[in-house]
Amino acid sequence: MSKIIFSSPGKYVQGFGIIHELGELLKPMGDHGLLIADEIVWGIVAENCDQALKKAGLTYAYESFHGEASDLEIKRIVEAAVREQTQFVVGIGGGKTLDTAKAVADDLRQPIAIVPTVASTDAPCSALSVIYTEQGVFDSYRFYNKNPDLVFVDTQICVQAPLRLFASGIADGLATYVEALAVARTQSDSMVGANPSIAGMAIAKACADTLLTYGLSAYHAVAKRIVTPAVEAVIEANTLLSGLGFENAGLAGAHAIHNGFTAIKGDIHKLTHGEKVAYGTLVQMVLENRPDAELRQYLQLYQSIGMPTTLKALHLENEPYENLVKIGELAGSPGDTLGNLNPKLSADEVAQAILAVDQLSHALS
Repeated sequence: MSKIIFSSPGKYVQGFGIIHELGELLKPMGDHGLLIADEIVWGIVAENCDQALKKAGLTYAYESFHGEASDLEIKRIVEAAVREQTQFVVGIGGGKTLDTAKAVADDLRQPIAIVPTVASTDAPCSALSVIYTEQGVFDSYRFYNKNPDLVFVDTQICVQAPLRLFASGIADGLATYVEALAVARTQSDSMVGANPSIAGMAIAKACADTLLTYGLSAYHAVAKRIVTPAVEAVIEANTLLSGLGFENAGLAGAHAIHNGFTAIKGDIHKLTHGEKVAYGTLVQMVLENRPDAELRQYLQLYQSIGMPTTLKALHLENEPYENLVKIGELAGSPGDTLGNLNPKLSADEVAQAILAVDQLSHALS
């Protein structure tokens, strides 16, 4: 008999200007924490984090994240935590920082708090990390026994991040329901190793509905660093709804094709996670033969928020066809999720769909 699993963080807290509350929420985890952030993010949040933890009577050690969610980086930070004798881990920043922090906490068997400073990915809430090589090539998904104990989102901080990252979060979130429907159709497993739950599918749909309804208005508000109800809704969708949706309903073609892009060298790797997922979502929709009206809706929203919808925007306009086939080959790797879309897809079919998205985008521009 089939089973369902629903996985979620212990607590999700979101609000405007709430960073001063962080210390009190960390107190149940211990007295001395390890805070992980890259140097740019730490320069933005250090003073507020320091005051919040001191106010709660907590001490901490800071460790700089060096940029890649790799096994070597995880090992380096774990060794620093052991030297400092920390009792809990706090990851502060974007997707790769947060994925690294989760891995560090897992190795240490310690509680983990996630503090995203951008609403750019659905990484914060999940019980997994995407692991890359030192060269930035997709390596594997790493799964954990539990989700983060706390996900803490200060929306005032998030809207200070570059607008491009906010738009990337919308694009990443829009993949959630598209992929969930594919997983349900093929009766594949979710990311927690069971059938997509009713709750997971409902959350994935709510994510899509929220982003399609409020995404453009929120994008224009964040362009002026304004927090409106639409912005709060979209940040929740980018972070919580997308995170719970992809984990409990599953991934399929969009993220597998994103991972497939790592088979190619060049300027495509200057793009964000969400920018590459946006194109991957369109490729999946072409492979599924989605109706023209639905493709047009997604294309037009992506174009209006600056997401890449052409090969030129991906920096792939000069790639030979055989390299597009390599993308399809890597996307179809046994450890990835393209099979949840269609286990019989060939690398050539993926390459053809990559070309088709480019043509469709030019036709609708």
